Amino acid sequence: MKLKPTRREMLENCVVRGLLLAAAPMSASRLLAAWQQAQAQANTPTPTVGMGPFYKKNAPNTSTLRQPGDPGFPLRVSGNVLNTRGEAVSGARLDIWHADHQGRYDLQGYRYRAKLLVESASGYALETILPGHYPDRPAQHIHCLITAPGHKTLITQLYFATDPWFEGDVNKNYAKRGIVSNRDLVRPVTLYDEPGAARAAVTFDIVLEKA
Repeated sequence: MKLKPTRREMLENCVVRGLLLAAAPMSASRLLAAWQQAQAQANTPTPTVGMGPFYKKNAPNTSTLRQPGDPGFPLRVSGNVLNTRGEAVSGARLDIWHADHQGRYDLQGYRYRAKLLVESASGYALETILPGHYPDRPAQHIHCLITAPGHKTLITQLYFATDPWFEGDVNKNYAKRGIVSNRDLVRPVTLYDEPGAARAAVTFDIVLEKA
């Protein structure tokens, strides 16, 4: 029985047959190492999550959801929209929506809802609050819907590693009761003690697949 060749063996065969070439002079071993490193750095698409019942069209184009005096812990969410090669995606549109600090969605208006045009060079940044918990989905989360020319539409969610729902151990408890479908959606939180108030910050890079 012939064993299936490993990825390395297949790459080595491509080098020998002249199917993998370097534009500048490079030894076969260096070429193979460079290719493997680039493949290892390729980005995995952000996991998909269901839309949920609280999405509303025509959200305002704003990056500031938190208003002065709003209850709840201030939160900044920022990141980039990338393709699987790690390149910034141009012309992406990002819909964001989440519950207020008590776990309630605004179904009459557009509180804690926004739609952003993401410039490829600068990424995106959003000023809001940490959403609250509610019985059906006890883990704090932010919904995201991302569209971009030439890429598949993505619906996903952002979760927070500091959430009491994870009991201080995300790796062990992220799948508890099937609430979070993928560990990669739970992100670390940084706390900034700024003059007058503290705020939290989360980086959430989004990786899209080609259509």
